[in-house]
Amino acid sequence: TTLLEQPTNITSQTPSIVSSNVPSTNDTEKLSSKVLPNETDIQKNTAISTEKSKSQSTILSVNDAIKNSIVKIYTVSNIPKYRTPWNSNTSSATGSGSIIQGNRILTNAHVIANSTFIQVKRFGETKRYEAKVVDVSHAADLALLEVSDPSFFEGAIPLSFGELPQIQQEVLVYGFPTGGGGMSVTKGVVSRIEYQRYAHSGELLLAVQVDAAINSGNSGGPVMSKGKQIGVVMQKRTRAENIGYMVPMPVIQHFLTDLADKKQDGFPGLGIQTQTMENPFSKKKYLVPEGQTGILVYRVDYNSPAKGDIQVNDVITAIDGHNITDTEEVEYRPNEYLSYWYYVDQKQIGDEVTFDVLRQGVAKRVTIKLTDSYKQYRLVPYEQYDKQPTYVIFGGLVFMPLTTNYLLESAWNSELIYQPATLEKQEVVVLTQVLADSVNRGYHDLNDVIVEKINGQSFKNMKEFYQILMQSKDDYLVFSDDMGYQVVINRNASIEKNPSILQRYGIPKSQSDDLSPLIQQGQ
Repeated sequence: TTLLEQPTNITSQTPSIVSSNVPSTNDTEKLSSKVLPNETDIQKNTAISTEKSKSQSTILSVNDAIKNSIVKIYTVSNIPKYRTPWNSNTSSATGSGSIIQGNRILTNAHVIANSTFIQVKRFGETKRYEAKVVDVSHAADLALLEVSDPSFFEGAIPLSFGELPQIQQEVLVYGFPTGGGGMSVTKGVVSRIEYQRYAHSGELLLAVQVDAAINSGNSGGPVMSKGKQIGVVMQKRTRAENIGYMVPMPVIQHFLTDLADKKQDGFPGLGIQTQTMENPFSKKKYLVPEGQTGILVYRVDYNSPAKGDIQVNDVITAIDGHNITDTEEVEYRPNEYLSYWYYVDQKQIGDEVTFDVLRQGVAKRVTIKLTDSYKQYRLVPYEQYDKQPTYVIFGGLVFMPLTTNYLLESAWNSELIYQPATLEKQEVVVLTQVLADSVNRGYHDLNDVIVEKINGQSFKNMKEFYQILMQSKDDYLVFSDDMGYQVVINRNASIEKNPSILQRYGIPKSQSDDLSPLIQQGQ
């Protein structure tokens, strides 16, 4: 899948026009007869013509109101470089958005990610206004913007929200895609409702597939149906014609509700892993009665809110009273099925969820308070935004926590990305590269070495690694990987040479801002 943000190096002098795909009414019927019409016929035909004119006027006014609430977004971003975390790139791009209640602009998180400056412009206007981010959910790929100048919103009618659409329901996609400077409106239908991996965050969340034509620059624009906004354009599938995805209303409403306490908590996690039970022998093994459906729990994370209530080898048969099929699905509408996570994702952090389980054939009902977002259960976090990379340079050795950002930039396909965090290992520390100097001779070609121990001491995360590194008084520092390979450097010599190494490589600081100053703690 591909995100739909449009780089501004794609420009066009095409005049601002609205696509011909805007719906219109049929022309007034042309009545003809071999004989002259009587008075009754004339009155009847006049009434038909009048009603059609009213209908056409209504449709045009609705379309105009919608268009007046569509916004083009111009973003300048400062994007960190994870291979060289002391550097960054500046880029600019455009996207789309919609004006909603409260004089706010709803758009995609990826449109404004890592932003340093944002401007917005209403459809049909030339003036740009400065905007700022109110809040963002990178998991849901949603963001809210505000404009301090009230004149920006004059004449705009906020879009009202609809509901999760039906399959084959007609939709209109509004936005400012590549290929011109004006707004485009394309028409399509809902073709699928299912869980999809969001390209921006990597999270699996509810998404709606539409067959309307969408392109780069459409990101953040509203998907409309029956005069109401039912989603936000998000991404499209590459190598496929007219397959795009929108963030649907349940996800949008969760995002907006989450903001009620002025804090973005995200979607709650269970901290458990389950598998299907389509095999009849697995059901017999775990004493599942004939005709009963359910799913098998094969892992409970150490920090799971379900720990103690749900156990490995439990069979979960229902969530909040909704039966779970052998394929991990629930019936959310008559004859329509989604992942059972649908009912978890409706919850906010702090809410409770109830499961019916079978434990060694005995039925139980357990209620779990959802205390954390599911990002807490990953060893390698999903792609991060709006923050600088964490790193420390010691004796020319560059250490960083392993992140999806680093893996993507390094084209490193590590199996660690699928591993859960444990009590003993909550973060992976990597020796990413060596800045060549005499103090680190013999190690100049090393890169992407996973460090398991420092001077024989294990650590949970980057913070503990850094504390051990800074507090050590040993003459030598030994960094070991899981196979026992060692990188040995002299501590005092490394502290002495670090400033000259930084100067030679044009690096302003020996550590990221979230870590304490290296030299002061090292001495």
